[in-house]
Amino acid sequence: MRTRLPRRTFLKGVGTVIALPVLEAMMPASASAAAKKPPLRMLFMSVPNGVHMQAWRPGEEGPLGELPATLEPLTGVKDYMNVLTGLTQHHARPNGDGPGDHARSAAAFLTGCQPRKTNGADIKVGISVDQFAAQNNPARTRFPSLELGLERGAQAGNCDSGYSCAYSSSISWASETTPVAKEVDPRLVFDRLFGNGDSAEETEARIKRERYRKSILDFVMEDAKRLQAQLGVKDQQKLDEYLTGVREIEKRIELASKANIQGVAGGATRPSGIPSDYAEHAKLMQDMLFLAFRGDLTRISTFMWANEGSNRPYRQIGISDGHHDLSHHQGDAAKHEKLKQINRFHIQNLAYFAEKLKNTPEGEGTMLDNCMIVYGSGISDGNRHNHDDLPVLLLGRGGGTIQTGRHLVYPQNTPMNNLFLSMLDRMNIECQSLGDSQGRLEKLT
Repeated sequence: MRTRLPRRTFLKGVGTVIALPVLEAMMPASASAAAKKPPLRMLFMSVPNGVHMQAWRPGEEGPLGELPATLEPLTGVKDYMNVLTGLTQHHARPNGDGPGDHARSAAAFLTGCQPRKTNGADIKVGISVDQFAAQNNPARTRFPSLELGLERGAQAGNCDSGYSCAYSSSISWASETTPVAKEVDPRLVFDRLFGNGDSAEETEARIKRERYRKSILDFVMEDAKRLQAQLGVKDQQKLDEYLTGVREIEKRIELASKANIQGVAGGATRPSGIPSDYAEHAKLMQDMLFLAFRGDLTRISTFMWANEGSNRPYRQIGISDGHHDLSHHQGDAAKHEKLKQINRFHIQNLAYFAEKLKNTPEGEGTMLDNCMIVYGSGISDGNRHNHDDLPVLLLGRGGGTIQTGRHLVYPQNTPMNNLFLSMLDRMNIECQSLGDSQGRLEKLT
């Protein structure tokens, strides 16, 4: 007789808790199809400074054919995505508030609300869709949401024409006055995902790992061996694959820490888990997000590829100019070409994550079938600072509720928040309106 495991089974050790992926042993044979259905996840990813739209937008509405140059790296998951044209965040526009389009575009990206123009403590915008979902999600996961990013931000100061840095650094807002800080250090994310919540035990475990060069898996090995003995061959392979993924990430964080020893006060040193290579940083963070989704640690996440208005250079692809400077291209062909390379570089990294989801079987399909991933920017053309006709991708089939592989064109000024209401519906989260929404987004099914 097959051993029946609870859906939320963990491997535990001192300072350590490792959630497991969904295994066959967790699915009772008599369960209904609905009960066996994999979890549905939502992820919101933002890139700064808009994109070069001419290399982004497919030629016509309808089934996706050959993808434009910027989106071409997504060819392998083309049948799992839609390109959405015509969506707008009206409250990223000045609407009488003057300059500050970058700050407004980040603040309005997931809220659909006009941010108060201030660089003081009286910041105000609105709750974001991810946090509304996290606060109202009937599914209880260990982390209601996970906020990740690749560039440190600030919660105070003047970052854009009189707007607080909190606006440029955050797309996630727990309330109209409370931005949710993102985590950018892979080591801290790893410790958070696999710690047991007891700070003293977590510290003890971390010291032991560093002193004796142990893996986090060493602390749960006894539990893991006992569990393996109860599993069938297929589940044993799945568990081994999952734990191998945890260990590989741990090793990469260790390598990044050794390569990034930072001086601190008093002449001491402290290792940082942030890789100097942007692409490796992105992969590490996405790999941990993948594990968080697969272990059902969370079903809701945000991911900022950089702060809005970021002037990061991309030397790894031969571009030493700052991204924000290039976005003010004034029609210069050379700047256009560099922008296209930066946009494509971001998409290549997105494709890495999407392929990983696509190649992981889950239920009757793949993990990508059970995701809704919004990727885009609150600015369309960085030179014009316009907030209509935004570059927006929707990847994943929403548990079979979204028809994919299409370019969908919407009337000008269609609120982007209409998309968010449609996504909340699919998460079984009731919401009548959010920000400037005017209804549900049509044509998704």
